[in-house]
Amino acid sequence: MLSITLSFTAFAKEVFPDGTSIPDWFRQNKPTDISKLGKQYHITDYNVTNDSTLLQTKRIQAVIDKASENGGGVVIIPKGTFLSGSLFFKKGTHLYLEEGGKLKGSDDISNFPLVMTRMEGQTLKYFAALVNADGLDGFTISGKGTIDGNGLRYWKSFWLRRAFNPNATNMDEMRPRLIYISNCKNVQLSGVKFINSPFWTTHLYKSENVKLLDLYIHSPKEPVKAPSTDAVDIDACKNILIKNCYMSVNDDAVALKGGKGPRADKDPNNGGNYNIIIEDCTYGFCHGALTFGSESLHDRNIILRRIKINQAERLLWFKMRPDTPQIYEYVLVEDITGHDIGNFIFIQPWTQFFDLKGEQVSGTSVIRHITMRNIELDCENFFNVGAAKEIKPSQGFGYKMSDFTFENIDVTAKNYLEIDASIIENLKLKNVTVNKKKLFQK
Repeated sequence: MLSITLSFTAFAKEVFPDGTSIPDWFRQNKPTDISKLGKQYHITDYNVTNDSTLLQTKRIQAVIDKASENGGGVVIIPKGTFLSGSLFFKKGTHLYLEEGGKLKGSDDISNFPLVMTRMEGQTLKYFAALVNADGLDGFTISGKGTIDGNGLRYWKSFWLRRAFNPNATNMDEMRPRLIYISNCKNVQLSGVKFINSPFWTTHLYKSENVKLLDLYIHSPKEPVKAPSTDAVDIDACKNILIKNCYMSVNDDAVALKGGKGPRADKDPNNGGNYNIIIEDCTYGFCHGALTFGSESLHDRNIILRRIKINQAERLLWFKMRPDTPQIYEYVLVEDITGHDIGNFIFIQPWTQFFDLKGEQVSGTSVIRHITMRNIELDCENFFNVGAAKEIKPSQGFGYKMSDFTFENIDVTAKNYLEIDASIIENLKLKNVTVNKKKLFQK
C-alpha cells in the first residue's frame, strides 16, 4: 500500500513550470502499430519501381489518393530508393518506411509546387515540403527507413547566392522543407531517419498533440554546410513531445516560432507555443539546443530535460527581436550533461532582417520565470546575456528579464563572463559553481 501511495504522489507532482499538471498524454508513448491503421499499400504493387534516378511523384501520390478514397490505410515504402517531389497525405492515410526503404527528395525545385504555406513567421506562397500533411487527425510516419532530402545541390546553390549577394535571405534560394505538418492533431512521427533536408527538416504549424519519438535527424556542417536545416520548428502549436531523438543539424535543433513584425500578435495566422516537452534526447552539432525565435511571439511552459549534448553553440538561446512583441515565460531546463558547448545561456538582441514596417511596437518584451538546474557542462561562455539598453531607439523597443533561477550547476567556462545581476530582476543562484568557484548573490 505504501509503494502505491508513493508512486501516486510522484506521479501527481509532474507539473509544467507554471504549476499546471502535465497531462498523462505526455507519458503514453507506444510505438505506432500499422496493423491497426487499415489496409497496407506497398507502393511497388502500384506501378512504382525501385529506381533512385526515376522521378515518381505522380505514381506515389496516386497510391496515397487510392488509400484515402478506399477509407484510409498505410502507404509503405519498401526496401529500395524512390525519388519524388512533393507528396500530400490525405484523410486516413499514413506513411511507413521499411528498414532499407528510402524516400528521396528531388533536387529540382520545379518538383515542389508553390502553395500557401508558412515560412519564417509569415503566411505566404512558398514551396511545399517533400512530405505534407494538412488538417489531418491521427496521421503517422513510422518505420526504420529514411526520408532523405537530397539537399547537397540546394546547399551549394545557397552558399553561391550568398557569396554573390550577402543580403540574400534564407528564402531567396528556392528550396523545400522535408516534413510539413499543419493544422493537424494527434500526430506521431517515430523511428524514422530524417536526413539531408534542403531547408527546415520538421516544421509543425498550428498543430496539437504531436509526438516525435526515436527519430534520427541529421544534416551536415561539413564539408558543405547545410544552411537553415533546423531539426524541429514548432510554430504556433500546443502539446508537443520530442523524446528519445538524436538531432545534429547546421542550425537550431529545436526552434520555437510563431510570427514576427510590430503587429504580429494581431495576425490570426500567428500564435504562441504552449506545453512543449523535449526529453531524453541526444544532440550533436547545432546552433541552439533550444531556441526561442527568431520569429516567435509567446512561448509558455517549455521543458528541456534529461539530455546529452555535444558541440552545440548554445544550450539555451533567446532571440530578442526589437521589431516584434515577445513573451517567453515558464521555461525549465534541467538534468543536462555536455561538453564543447559555446554558451550556457545566450540572450541578445536579434536584428537580422529587422523591419518595423513603418510602425511602432507597443509594450515591452519579457523573459520571465526561467529555471536552469542540475546541469554539468564544459563551455566557452557561461552567462552571455545582453541588456535591452543595447538596442538603439531607431531599432525598436527593448525587453525586461525577471525571475531567473540557476540551481545545482557545475560549469567549466573558458571565457568566464561574469553575471550582471542588475539586468535581471529577482535572479537567484543556488549552488552554482563556475570553474570550481562557487558563485554567491551580491
